[in-house]
Amino acid sequence: MVSIGDSAPDFTLKAHDKSEVTLSSFAGSRVILSFYPAAFTGVCENQACKIQNQHNALGSTDVHVLGISVDAPFSNNAFREANQIDYPLLSDVHREVISAYGVTFDNFAIDGYTVAQRSVFLVEADGTIGYAWYAENPGIEPDYEELFSHINSNS
Repeated sequence: MVSIGDSAPDFTLKAHDKSEVTLSSFAGSRVILSFYPAAFTGVCENQACKIQNQHNALGSTDVHVLGISVDAPFSNNAFREANQIDYPLLSDVHREVISAYGVTFDNFAIDGYTVAQRSVFLVEADGTIGYAWYAENPGIEPDYEELFSHINSNS
């Protein structure tokens, strides 16, 4: 897994609307990378909605959110619409980004099915990792208060 102080691996992924999103295009801003195992699961819905609500409360235009899963763009789009998520949900179907960040979770619900390990990273404006959290168990949610306290204290 990438660690605090590491350079954030760059990537380009398809978004829910089939546009391409590249991490390095946010250079100079901070980016929350919210990795989730699967759309339409309860804990993933909580994660997506709580991050959105706290991000909206933050009111900062210098902090962006990107959700990342191995789900296809059309699944991410339906998940986004069903939960009224306003940030991009990106599709890592080839599992290159979850591998680069070291957050693969094997045998999720089905033997041989690899998904994103539930994790959250904050990429700082200089492209380094400023905050890193991951769950050993996909049923555990991030510490949202800790994440947003870090964002607020280091703005």
